Amino acid sequence: MSSHLLSGIALALILCCSAVGAGEKLIDHYPAAAASGCMKCHAEIELIREPGSEMLDRIMVKGEELGDPAGCVVCHGGDPNATEKEAAHQTAAFYPDPGSPWINDNTCGQCHPKHCEVQWKSLMMTEAGKIQGVCWAFGSLTGYEHKWANYAVENPEDPLDRLGTPEYRAYMQRLKNMEPNVWVDRHEPLPDAPTDPAEVKKDPTLAAFTYIRQECQRCHHAVKGRQKRGDFRGMGCSSCHVPYSNEGFYEGDDKTITREQPGHCLVHSIQGTREAKVTVHEKTYSGIPVETCTTCHDRGKRIGVSFQGLMETPYESPFAEDGSPQPKLHTKHYVAMEQDIHYIKGMTCQDCHTSIDVHSDGFLAGANLAAVQIECADCHGTPDAYPWDLPLGYMDEYEEKPATGPARGVTNTLNQHTLQGTIYEPKDGYLLTARGNPYGNVVRDGDHIIVHTANGKDFRMKPLKKLMEDNEISERGVVSMSTVASHMDRMECYSCHASWAPQCYGCHVKVDYSRKDECPEQQEGTEEDPEIQAMRKALAEQGINENFDWVAAGRKHMEPGHEADRGESDYDLMIPGKITEQRSYLRWENPMLGVNGEGRITPLAPGCQPSVTIIGEDGEPILVNHIFKTDADTEGGGADGQLALDMSPTQPHTMTKNARTCESCHTDPKALGYGIGGPRGWDEDIFVDLETIDREILPKRTQPQMNAIENMNTDWSRIVSEEGEQLMTVGHHFQLSRPLNDRERAIMSRAGTCTACHKEIPTENLATSFLHHVAKYSGQIPVTDVDHAGLVHKIVLFSAWGQLLIAFCTPIACMAGFAWWRRRKTSAVLENRSTSEDESVS
Repeated sequence: MSSHLLSGIALALILCCSAVGAGEKLIDHYPAAAASGCMKCHAEIELIREPGSEMLDRIMVKGEELGDPAGCVVCHGGDPNATEKEAAHQTAAFYPDPGSPWINDNTCGQCHPKHCEVQWKSLMMTEAGKIQGVCWAFGSLTGYEHKWANYAVENPEDPLDRLGTPEYRAYMQRLKNMEPNVWVDRHEPLPDAPTDPAEVKKDPTLAAFTYIRQECQRCHHAVKGRQKRGDFRGMGCSSCHVPYSNEGFYEGDDKTITREQPGHCLVHSIQGTREAKVTVHEKTYSGIPVETCTTCHDRGKRIGVSFQGLMETPYESPFAEDGSPQPKLHTKHYVAMEQDIHYIKGMTCQDCHTSIDVHSDGFLAGANLAAVQIECADCHGTPDAYPWDLPLGYMDEYEEKPATGPARGVTNTLNQHTLQGTIYEPKDGYLLTARGNPYGNVVRDGDHIIVHTANGKDFRMKPLKKLMEDNEISERGVVSMSTVASHMDRMECYSCHASWAPQCYGCHVKVDYSRKDECPEQQEGTEEDPEIQAMRKALAEQGINENFDWVAAGRKHMEPGHEADRGESDYDLMIPGKITEQRSYLRWENPMLGVNGEGRITPLAPGCQPSVTIIGEDGEPILVNHIFKTDADTEGGGADGQLALDMSPTQPHTMTKNARTCESCHTDPKALGYGIGGPRGWDEDIFVDLETIDREILPKRTQPQMNAIENMNTDWSRIVSEEGEQLMTVGHHFQLSRPLNDRERAIMSRAGTCTACHKEIPTENLATSFLHHVAKYSGQIPVTDVDHAGLVHKIVLFSAWGQLLIAFCTPIACMAGFAWWRRRKTSAVLENRSTSEDESVS
């Protein structure tokens, strides 16, 4: 074979391989871009948006104006005339991550100024709810007030600056008046963590700030966050709109970007709307994948991984192909569970959650429930009403009664801030959220709705009322939603339709401030990022037990010269203390029920339930297994306060078509809040050794297997006693959140229902004994659930008709008897009179 032929084959292979990449190249569509200095290195890089898109066209026009025919400087800044990396990148206005909130006014904000303005009010930026939750667990440091955020921020003065419709603004003002501690006017910056461990010995609650800054705040948008498998992402806008794989490697065609070091985007493209097409290895998708959201939503309520059907487990099985443990994702191992029906159908988070849910409306909201404007009934309606017939506020009442008022209707007008997204044909009108804003992707079409997803699917769906009219709802569904009307009036849909919820009972937090020079036996070993591990190693050589401060990392970007940093890996921001966390036990099945801030009955799952251990700098414990208490006379705790263990109202995001069974609520003590049962209690030392029959330990040299947790005279899963005493807090954001009260538990509990019948069966009285023997010898004794349900149904109908007949027939019989008696009496009188007259004549 000739060398020319070999060369030709090699060239063809090279061209073929170069074509199989992330997507189309800029210079293929904009040849003039080759004149840009950026293209000397990045000629193979993917298009940031698809050719012909309005966004890319505007970038190219703007690039020409700025002297860059490739348009790179529009987003990245830098010097487009330089052909060497150092000269091109080392300018005052070079932006490695253009989405970073610290500089995106100069980049994304050129076209999306409102989104960049409101980002600082987003709960994903402030994390005020998370901060208040930890402060609550350390002794309700701010009470119910959502006082602190990662950064100082306040609302605009003009209420018209709130994004949304006039109806929405009025609605939100009403909610603010009802819950002023949640919809606050301003947040103060989170206080610093203690730098001198001696301060913690004087005031152990200061350890809360070490905990918050090291563990809880690594996900907020102003930092790049932890660089671990599953956690790789950008900052600010790039957190969601630039794709990162779980492994964190670049897989595009730009030869200048390393493929060996994680922490890079998957490809150089923007993801978002249906029109924004992203191509990876010749596969094209649109929208924001769920896995982008789970980069952060894998902790706390764990709604992201739960939506995907993943429940964390302490076990490393099943083993990988090479025999190694299951790889960690978000630093955890998982069990595969039932996935949310919306996920199975092909919907992603953004198909339900609106721009305001995510970016904010420009005003502060201190908790998840406060920030989210959507409800299930917005699309599904109820068995008696189409979505457009419901009043505003339905299922979002913040009162313990269903919303009333005029029908919300539909609209043909979208909010201004959403017009840069995909615009769908309104058909008979865009549906409205519970708070009065249009769903840009959900439209009415007659008595159906159409859900347009960002990934390109269009779902035509029947609301519940249409399903009822077409007899397409199961008997159990009709009974649950229509016959028992109070379910729809007082309950969240997901109280029944969530198939499971992650429940991590007991959070045993240790904050270790010990130092090697004071405590030589201190152990090492950690799971942190490589950069932070290096910092820890250097500190360990100095004898210091410290870890990274994520809030300080964000604030470091405020300093001159650090605004455009693409991450925090080289920041020296270690603070004293090392956090470790353990659980008492995990569950997923049948979460208990309580009342959320909207006043509706909802699933509950453990929120922040810390038993705190603090080790001083000398290695001696300051606190061991300590549970803080809330302020006096709060949460049913009396003068001593309540245990600062929280059972949190939650939307598990594990929806299924088939709801949990009636028995799982009405006959389960756990559902009522009485706990799982099993654990003996936690407030006594548990010894396990040789012992007498009277439980006296025989050896002198022994130690507790489990040390007592002071004040923990109940179980982590028990929130209320059978007598109605509240045992821990249930939600700490909203006034209405609480356990089920005495009346609700009494109405709900059907424990003992079986006994009510079977205490007479088979031989306790003559009637049941006779019927039982007849059924026995005629083969009619119920065996299966269907047999039993049929018998109970027959008994109910027989009893009902019997009582009805008695109720109607008894008065009729009495009246007939009375009439007969009167007639007899009248006849007797007449007969006697006639006899007397005859005798007189004689």
